[in-house]
Amino acid sequence: MNLRERMHEPAQMLAPVTDPAGWTPGEFRPAPPWVFRLDDTAIADVLAATARVEQAGTALVDITREDFDLPVAGTVLAHILDELVHGCGFVQVRGMPVSRMTRRQAAIAFLGMGTHLGGRLSQNAAGHVLGHVKDLGLDYDDPRARGYQTAAALGFHTDPCDFVALMCLRTAQSGGESRIVSSVHLYNEMLRRRPDLVAELTADFYWTRHGEIAPGEEPFYRMPVFSFVDGYFSGRGISTHIMKAQRLPGVPPFTAKQTEAIEMFRTLTQELAVDVPFEQGDFQVLSNHAMLHSRRPFVDWSDFEEKRHLLRLWIQNPGCRPVPDLVRENFRGIEVAGFTPKAPLEADAEDAEAA
Repeated sequence: MNLRERMHEPAQMLAPVTDPAGWTPGEFRPAPPWVFRLDDTAIADVLAATARVEQAGTALVDITREDFDLPVAGTVLAHILDELVHGCGFVQVRGMPVSRMTRRQAAIAFLGMGTHLGGRLSQNAAGHVLGHVKDLGLDYDDPRARGYQTAAALGFHTDPCDFVALMCLRTAQSGGESRIVSSVHLYNEMLRRRPDLVAELTADFYWTRHGEIAPGEEPFYRMPVFSFVDGYFSGRGISTHIMKAQRLPGVPPFTAKQTEAIEMFRTLTQELAVDVPFEQGDFQVLSNHAMLHSRRPFVDWSDFEEKRHLLRLWIQNPGCRPVPDLVRENFRGIEVAGFTPKAPLEADAEDAEAA
């Protein structure tokens, strides 16, 4: 079956979900509706828009869709948005010639294309709207450390935004493959095997804010793993956001049933995952409401400039899929006191020089 031929049916809690994003690993591999390859005309369109923005001297944080008119590539991005919202929830775009672009040009192109998918959000307490996934030698076990600053394997998770976009500037010496799972299919499979454990995941869990706390907020928030509203399913990942919250004052320990549900969730994500290797210039976008993502650990190059390096955007598009108000409230990126949007050109922890 073509995944787009699987029509969405109104979803109900604790009942199987029918949705185009509910693909199985076997369906994912044979036919790739999620792969878009930019042809020479579309690439020329993006490069021309990039040159206009660069010549105008527009700050990276100020790039708008009006600044990045794309008569040709814009049609491709419209198809991509449709696939994210109404299709399988994941796309891989190939063809961007980042090896021939400066870092600033690559950032302009990435930010500009992102404006065609929605508005960008801050990804950390420093206000970075352009993120950098690069190993900075931090310890992933540190409750305040973020996985993207390490070379560790990541648990399957979602980010607090509607879409997460990644563009590969450099690959690792080995490893680092992207991994994805349809949270729709994972829910269905878990429901088939253990509906009692699915029920546990439709109740609230505690999630850490990684120390990135706005005035008046607690260091954690509460939200289910599996949610339903207006006939649509949305899923979150059980990752360090939940596990590290267990160390915070005021968070109750897991019950035995919650622990069992977490263990089954983690087992199934490994069973149902597919690997998606990154190539230099790849541009990947996922729906955080229908996909879980992670990566394998990697061995990196010793030279900092040669290290595995992905640019990242957190994109907000409230029209993409109905979600509960609680999810929408916590999918606004990270904003803390003194928040000012920045777009650094290098991964430099919290004090990278913004362009």
